[in-house]
Amino acid sequence: MQVKKLLTLPIALLAAGACVTTGAMVSTSTASAAAAGASALPPGYQLVTLPNANVPNFQRRTLYCPHNKRVLGGGAEARGNRAILVGSFPTDDGRGWIGLGRQDGYNDVGISVFAICAS
Repeated sequence: MQVKKLLTLPIALLAAGACVTTGAMVSTSTASAAAAGASALPPGYQLVTLPNANVPNFQRRTLYCPHNKRVLGGGAEARGNRAILVGSFPTDDGRGWIGLGRQDGYNDVGISVFAICAS
């Protein structure tokens, strides 16, 4: 059984479309999906994602907003059999989002991190 947890503010914004990251992979989609996602967001907002990667249990994955943007909300997802999301919270400086988790019976866990950023 795969456990997925996502804590976000607001969920509708994260479901909207293409995202960019700083120092991480750029998530792309079709031009029509990107256009639809962009039109769903108010001006100046940007959805940012740190795609799933396996990390040691309890290791933080940190996502930062690009340029001079600040984080308005975010979330994280723990992926894998018996994966547990342990934490999902903003960075102390308000410029990013942190996710961490663990997976029972394994030394690592898949963690994805999401953020809603704005100027």
